[in-house]
Amino acid sequence: AYISENLEKGFIRPSSSSTGAPVLFVKNKDGGLRLCVDYRKLNAVTRKNKYPVPPMNQILTVFNGSSIFSKISFHGAYKLLRIKEGDEHLTCFRTKYGSYEYLVMPFGLTNAPASFQNLVNDIFYDLLDIYLVVYLDDIVVFSKSEEEHVTHLSTVLSRIRANSLFAKASKCLFHVTSKPQGSSIIPWLCQFLPPFHQELFKEDQFTRKFPQEIFPFSLNEEALRQFYQLKEAFTIAPILSHFDPSLPTIVETGAFDYALGAVLSQISDSGKHPIGFDSHQLLPAELNYEMHDKELLGIVWALKRWRAFLLSLSSSFEVLTDHSSLVNFMSSKILTCHQARWAEFLSEFHFLITYCPGHLATLPDALSCQDDVYPGRGEDFISNTPMNYQKIIKKD
Repeated sequence: AYISENLEKGFIRPSSSSTGAPVLFVKNKDGGLRLCVDYRKLNAVTRKNKYPVPPMNQILTVFNGSSIFSKISFHGAYKLLRIKEGDEHLTCFRTKYGSYEYLVMPFGLTNAPASFQNLVNDIFYDLLDIYLVVYLDDIVVFSKSEEEHVTHLSTVLSRIRANSLFAKASKCLFHVTSKPQGSSIIPWLCQFLPPFHQELFKEDQFTRKFPQEIFPFSLNEEALRQFYQLKEAFTIAPILSHFDPSLPTIVETGAFDYALGAVLSQISDSGKHPIGFDSHQLLPAELNYEMHDKELLGIVWALKRWRAFLLSLSSSFEVLTDHSSLVNFMSSKILTCHQARWAEFLSEFHFLITYCPGHLATLPDALSCQDDVYPGRGEDFISNTPMNYQKIIKKD
């Protein structure tokens, strides 16, 4: 069905190329199947398109003063791009029905995101940062009033129609006035942050002298002072820094039985500084993965989480993992269905996977080993971690 449909639409044609990429069908969330072409070898020798993807922190600054927003997500975005004439054979893929090549940009080519960003920027060049921002296949229209927004949205939709772009209704939002709440850093991380706040932790005794037995617990004046000092530390530099697309960037990932953890950091003249922390509780299906795939999922999830930052980098970034077998994943010849889907997603990024011994990967492991994500541990379970200080103080 995929081949016949895309032949009819003019997206592919039969190919006589002497080489071709292997294919695999992967299951979509709706239960359907999607053709996944393994372009990792082609991507490895492709000259990278350096067209800049806008950093997310710069995008957010243009919203100042705006109170109403609409988001439009394009459908089949990459298929709006024509493969350069004469280069179609490079996209050849092999099936049991024969070999075919793309006439339009397929998903999985390393330069697809930058090429599409270039296209959309050209279409909306005179509206950018005035009342519209573009990030790959999503655009946001922002205004200060309802009346103004109607005019802005009408102009944008007319431009979309004139350029034969298509939006996916299920992913669009119109006339939104509320903003999502920002995330916060959990206090439990305080015992894993010495590399970023050395002076504070030289004198910290609140976590180090925390009693092995939960009760009795004496919350004296000194303990309170250090508790509030730790709390304040999470709101001041150098705990979190602003992202700079010109700096060397590192993504550290870790996986445990029931959760994933990741840290985004950058290296400046003053040392290594964290940009963000995150963790993810594994879904029921993900719990069945072997540890190799859980660690790989940790990388995929982290890159999805910080995709906006990582695609805006002017050079490649480094991914640190304590699972040595992942170092050569991007050149693996045999992939499962979900590994093929992940490899297709990872092809968007310019990065190198590096092995980092477990004893040096304390931050992502800390985020993936939280006690509160373990099954069978209810509200009455209290572990000896700073995350549970509030529970302990309430019971005292």
